[in-house]
Amino acid sequence: MEPNGHKRLRKREHIVQENSDSELSNDVDQFDPWTAWAYKPRTISFLLIGACLLIWASGALDPENTSSGDLVTSVKRGVWAMIAVFLAYCLLQAPSTVLIRPHPAIWRLVHGTAVVYLVALTFLLFQKRDDARQFMKFLHPDLGVELPERSYGSDCRIYVPENPTNRFKNVYETLFDEFVLAHIFGWWGKAIMIRNQPLLWVLSIGFELMELTFRHMLPNFNECWWDSIILDILICNWFGIWAGMHTVRYFDGRTYEWVGISRQPNIIGKVKRTLGQFTPAHWDKDEWHPLLGPWRFIQVLSLCVVFLTVELNTFFLKFCLWVPPRNPVIVYRLILWWLIAIPTIREYNSYLQDRKPVKKVGAFCWLSLAICIVELLICIKFGHGLFPNSMPPWLIVFWVSVGVALVLFLLVWSWQLHQTLGRKRL
Repeated sequence: MEPNGHKRLRKREHIVQENSDSELSNDVDQFDPWTAWAYKPRTISFLLIGACLLIWASGALDPENTSSGDLVTSVKRGVWAMIAVFLAYCLLQAPSTVLIRPHPAIWRLVHGTAVVYLVALTFLLFQKRDDARQFMKFLHPDLGVELPERSYGSDCRIYVPENPTNRFKNVYETLFDEFVLAHIFGWWGKAIMIRNQPLLWVLSIGFELMELTFRHMLPNFNECWWDSIILDILICNWFGIWAGMHTVRYFDGRTYEWVGISRQPNIIGKVKRTLGQFTPAHWDKDEWHPLLGPWRFIQVLSLCVVFLTVELNTFFLKFCLWVPPRNPVIVYRLILWWLIAIPTIREYNSYLQDRKPVKKVGAFCWLSLAICIVELLICIKFGHGLFPNSMPPWLIVFWVSVGVALVLFLLVWSWQLHQTLGRKRL
């Protein structure tokens, strides 16, 4: 006969299977004997542990031995402790997000980290440019030093006959640049988040247009034609999108019927189920439908504009704050944006699919837009006077023409839609 505990567990899992996929995964993990401990609230225990850590780190019980440090060190330790306390609160008490794997607390922590980043950017916005550059030294000791100019388009020759060691030096140096892998992995990650190949190609070509638009301002955007078209779009971006969409199809074709780790028949099954905790609980088929109507087209276009702005902010922040490409601060920011973008895309797509007359975007959508705006304001404020070259007239004419054509297209589309609806009513 089956033990009563297993009977209750099977009954509970049967009830859980009637719920949605996301609720299924959460309930199975929460009521499985092997993982139930991770879902029990232990807020008081963590509070006491955190208090003990604060006593040890601050020297509250032994102030004489901790008062010998300088003011700068004390301020830095205090700021980091303040951030740690806030993140601990978010980890335990913040509301859960739309994502539950590998654990809802992980995404509560990401939410708290995003709030800290937004607050830090707001503080930076109120500083002078030189003070902000020196402030970056608190994040990494190598910062605060002016960067050498680096242009990728100074010599666009594919074959360099006067170079005896490597006559394809320009191509070789571009291929082994650190941005090549960044392009591939970046577009692989974007494909997994957006899950729409036409939209990905719009973003890919759109960013190359952004580089062309702002190449008179940033030396990094001054690329050769073969670097921009062949290496970036047709090789790196294409391979990243191709690999990302294959990953999407893999997860899309899976069957998501989760059961607890304790129900696995053997050790191999338990290991696979444990590793499966780091995969999605279920796979949403994002249906963007940009041609559904003029308003939907504007909503999807707004997503593309925010994506491109975040990417442009990366390069302008590096230039204005003197952050070299290989510095870990750049990597930390990209990882944070990647973690923020995962629930943001889910929330925004759910917002577009929601049929309710009154609705609002999720917390991550709001945070992402706020961070993007503050980053852009920092670039505008600190970039004042750093870009003496004006935009070429042909670029101004091009973008004005694109804007006018877009407005006319939306007006004609809206008028045709209104005429069609009027005929149906008659």
